[in-house]
Amino acid sequence: MAEKSPEKKIGKKALASKNGGDLLAKYQTHEKDTGSTEVQVVVLTKKIAELTNHLKTHKQDYDSRVGLLKMVGKRRRLLNYFKKTNEAEYPNLIADLKLRK
Repeated sequence: MAEKSPEKKIGKKALASKNGGDLLAKYQTHEKDTGSTEVQVVVLTKKIAELTNHLKTHKQDYDSRVGLLKMVGKRRRLLNYFKKTNEAEYPNLIADLKLRK
């Protein structure tokens, strides 16, 4: 019998190294920064991209679709807050993440 390897949760550090950590590192204020608005938006954007690819192949995964919509809403709220608090950096973040608006 082959042993099953335990599933690993994707942490923010693994997510950064796997999906362009340079963008995450650009917006972090220090090495362990995971709570600043910019970093949260970058991490959510990466998760949204992964979930979107998953849903392209698994069209009837409605639970994941609900999770995706919640993530998109949270990212939108974070971006609205970031725009209010840091108007100068907002266009740069939008451009780097290739988002509309």
